[in-house]
Amino acid sequence: MSVESVQYLPGKQPHARERRLTFRNVDRAGFDPSIECYLRDGGYEQLHKAVTMERQAIINEVKASGLRGRGGAGFPTGVKWGFIPPTNTKPVYLICNADESEPGTFKDRYIMHQDPHQLVEGMVISCFAVKASLAYIYIREEFPEAAKILEKALDEARAKNFLGKNILGSGYDLEIYIHRGAGAYICGEETGLIESLEGKRPYPRIKPPYFPAALGLYMCPTIVNNVESLCHVKHIIAMGGAEYAKLGTPNNTGTRILCVSGDVQRPGYFEVEVGKVTMGEVINDMCGGMKSGRTLKAIIPGGSSAKVLRADEKFKLKDGRELGIMDIPMDFDTMAACGSMAGSGGVIIMDDSRSMSWVLNNLNAFYAHESCGQCTPCREGSLWMKKISDRIVAGNASPSDVDELERLANNIEGRTICAFGEACSWPTQSFVQKFREEMKAGTKSEIEDRIVAGETELAAAGLVG
Repeated sequence: MSVESVQYLPGKQPHARERRLTFRNVDRAGFDPSIECYLRDGGYEQLHKAVTMERQAIINEVKASGLRGRGGAGFPTGVKWGFIPPTNTKPVYLICNADESEPGTFKDRYIMHQDPHQLVEGMVISCFAVKASLAYIYIREEFPEAAKILEKALDEARAKNFLGKNILGSGYDLEIYIHRGAGAYICGEETGLIESLEGKRPYPRIKPPYFPAALGLYMCPTIVNNVESLCHVKHIIAMGGAEYAKLGTPNNTGTRILCVSGDVQRPGYFEVEVGKVTMGEVINDMCGGMKSGRTLKAIIPGGSSAKVLRADEKFKLKDGRELGIMDIPMDFDTMAACGSMAGSGGVIIMDDSRSMSWVLNNLNAFYAHESCGQCTPCREGSLWMKKISDRIVAGNASPSDVDELERLANNIEGRTICAFGEACSWPTQSFVQKFREEMKAGTKSEIEDRIVAGETELAAAGLVG
């Protein structure tokens, strides 16, 4: 059945610029999460095909597809799979990262709620390819309904022999279990997730040597991919890697889901070919433009940890092109060249009514709360950034406090075990660099000579939280 023949619920029709693969069944009229519905639509046909293929052939197809991880880092999926040591004799595990905790991101939950068997099929194919006989879906605690739906889907798959012993007569055994997390942002980091899965505090591991593909769950080779990435595997097997690679743009192949929130007329989720739409087309065409009477001020293009972009910025690329913010193609490489990142696809739009000090303070409060506390620069620095931005928003800061914010962020970046240090420092660095004058306008020069503000002095003495 072609995507053109699929009927969607009233008011939920995909935009004409979309190219739906993983979201093909989301908001679809008459579609439900049951295995019977999924089978009627051709479900598990790719699994039937995959178990007749050589495992390396599946990995080669994923490599040929150019699929890059959709969880935030954008690392090539097939290359990650190839990192399992060829001489390995230990059990291999696969973990589906369904934590989806990046603010501004809301895509994986729709797959789990409305099309769970797509994820199960993608996982089984992926497990077969990397020789994993045990897999986990690590799901965020805030998704209780999704966990119930997935549990039912796994039971249905076992009953149909798509999971369990001797899958489809292939001699291949696999079990998948649901593991519910505790709602910690740090568990979106793959080694922190592994620690949590082992029943420990989610302290990320040092890499090297603890690259999961070599030393992961229980010190065994482990592949960690997110929901959207694993769903794409099913479509790569259906289309073939070379055909899949024709979608999108070179080195930015396939489709991905953009989650647009903030000050636009029609926020929502959109699955597009990577790099085939620009930021301006997303805002003005797909989202109906800015709210009435408002103008664009700034964009966070890849989830809250991505560096903010000003509406009036110009970006000079290595190939000589100069782009305005509306001209940026929504792909991994161009976004990085413009000083930010495509990340998890969470596009946050801010208009001229927004206080950048308030926005940064909101982000700082989140990251101060979510730091796991393992690394001193992050544990202490994220809280100090939050305290200073508290003062700025309250109008109790001096102009130099704004510069101090930037200094603190610079002292966190690159000095922590995991990327949380960058996640909490990049927003502060970019907001201060690009909105320094606006932030200083809310400060008081008459308190500049104070060594520390009163609440800071008390906090340093351990008298307040």
